[in-house]
Formats: sequence, structure tokens, C-alpha cells
Amino acid sequence: MRYEQIPAPAYLNNYVRYIWILESTDSPQRFRTIADGSPGLIFQHRTDGLFLQNNKEMPNVFVYGQATTHAEISLGKSTTIGICFYPNALKSVFGLDASELTDNCMDLDLFAARQGFDLREQLLNMGGSVSTQINWLCAYLFAQTRKNKHQVDTYMNHVLSMMIQSKGMLSLKSLQNELQLSERSFERKFKQHVGISPKMFSRICGFQASLSQLKNNEYEKLSDIAYGNGYSDQSHFIRTFKEFAGFSPYQYQKQTDKVADNFPELIK
Repeated sequence: MRYEQIPAPAYLNNYVRYIWILESTDSPQRFRTIADGSPGLIFQHRTDGLFLQNNKEMPNVFVYGQATTHAEISLGKSTTIGICFYPNALKSVFGLDASELTDNCMDLDLFAARQGFDLREQLLNMGGSVSTQINWLCAYLFAQTRKNKHQVDTYMNHVLSMMIQSKGMLSLKSLQNELQLSERSFERKFKQHVGISPKMFSRICGFQASLSQLKNNEYEKLSDIAYGNGYSDQSHFIRTFKEFAGFSPYQYQKQTDKVADNFPELIK
């Protein structure tokens, strides 16, 4: 198995965090996705087996929205390309209300077909050239941003950046006041752009900050992580970790192989 993470092309820097490639030579393999605050796109050039999520067959190429919990996926022998978007990219790239895809996905081939593109066949006919497939996917996404003509909301970018930097501990009331919006309008705007409520995104930011500290062994005991990331106590931290990751911090360290960011392989 080989994993590689590469930067997005400069023309997509406002929309894409990074691109990843996973080459799997064994079949089948089970992985668990972890809530990370970002939507994304996955294309799998299958050679053996199916891409399954919670035992449901997935399309060759699809866009997924915000996840509020964990999920299990199974991969056959394949080369999988993933594009990790910024939290508010679905509206900017596809013109979608992001809440429509929360804990859900969209067959991108069907979406493209309504615009006259045969996306799946184009990608599959490129053979095994991963770099060519990535370039074509990126070009398609850039064309979508031009067609959609929905400008990136700089105020929303600012709010999201502040929430991430504060590990989700920034007062939502202060952000609402900065945008000069009522609480209801702020929540509605946030869900349209990000897909989840500001409170849920704050919780995921706190979880991701604690996950990073755990992965990098930047602690002496779990309570250090808990108190350093705004949790009331260690039990609160462990409950939240299980909610977003599907297992406890101890199980995450001892029973998984971190193949990719927020994409651990499950060890039987």
C-alpha cells in the first residue's frame, strides 16, 4: 500500500487543501473515516472489488459533504484519488447548499452529465495515468468555479480560520457580532456554506486539535490533551473522540495504522 499527498495547483488554492493518492494492492481492506471538518471528492479506478461505505456501494467518482461522525469503508485492489476541499468549498465550486450533502454524498458523474460532461468515462479512458486523471479532475473543478461564478466569501474564510486557530474555543457570539448578523442568520449562512452548525464545526475543530496532539505524542497523559483543548475533563474528551473517530484515543493509537490523514486502516 502506498499513500502520497500532493499540493493543489495554484489555481485551486482557494478551494482545495490538498490532493491524495492511495494505491492498494490487497483486497479487501477496511478503513475508517474520521470527522475532519472538510468535504471532499473521491475517484476510484477499480481493478478488483468495490468501494463500499457502511456496506453501501459507492460510485466511481463522488463528492462527499461534512461528516458529523465516523464511517467504515472497504476498498478492493485499486488506485484511489482524493481531493480534500476547504470547509466552505462546496458552494464556491459547485453552487450547492452545503447542508444538502452533510453526512451524504453526490454522484459527480450524474451531476456532470446534467451539464453535458461524461466525467466517469473521461477519467476511466485515461488508463492508469494518475497524474493525467488528477490534472483532468482539477481542470474540471476550475471550470466549475468559472461556470458557477460564486465568489469565495472572504468573511466566511476569516471566520473559519479563526475557529480553527482557536481550536473551536472562540466565542460564537463574537463571530456573529463581527459579521453583524443575528444568531439565526449567522447559523443559516454558516450551514449554507459549511454544511453544519457553527457549534458542530467548533466541536470538530476541538477534536481535530486534540487528534493532532495525540498523533504527534505531544502530551504526558490524556488529561493534558483534554484540558488543553477545552474539554471539561478526560471523560468528556474520550466521549467526543469516540463520537467523531469511532474508537477511543487508546484504541486509535494501539489498533490502527494511520495510512493517511483521518483515514486509518482497521486492524483485525
